[in-house]
Amino acid sequence: MQRDLELMEWLDRLGFEEAWIGEHHSAGFEIISSPELFIAAAAERTKHIRLGTGVISLPYHNPLMVANRIIQLDHMTRGRIMFGAGPGLLASDALMLGIDPKVQRDRMVEALDVILRLFAGEVVTEKTDWYELVEARVHLLPFTQPRPETVVASALTPSGGRIAGTYGLGMLCVAIGII
Repeated sequence: MQRDLELMEWLDRLGFEEAWIGEHHSAGFEIISSPELFIAAAAERTKHIRLGTGVISLPYHNPLMVANRIIQLDHMTRGRIMFGAGPGLLASDALMLGIDPKVQRDRMVEALDVILRLFAGEVVTEKTDWYELVEARVHLLPFTQPRPETVVASALTPSGGRIAGTYGLGMLCVAIGII
């Protein structure tokens, strides 16, 4: 992790515009379990590079908590945060959490919809089969207006692109070549 933080410093010095940090829990080779914690540390070591969650696996988190953490990073970085959302790429992560991989995309869309509404300052009351919010609202509105740059992951299926298009968001393509 120290080497990765040093890499962020070098990328910043060399003029790279952005870096994306993903969330994984089971593969053993991508070992950052909280992109937000890593980004907070990297932001203290850099000045210009934009830092993105590439991605936060939304089915693993309460959407209010995600919204508050992204907004906090948006303020701490003075607008250098980019919010990448996805369903979670590794089925092994979901299975460890007791989540059926077949419901991950639907849960991601539910959470993303709520997070975007919270970014806009809405008060949200909503109950699903995996979270409940009662008059939920964020502490602060985002530093970046109307909200931090928000993208949806697209890996192997067209669903990420459809979701990005539905909400007018960017797309983070993490396609994997299969041989």
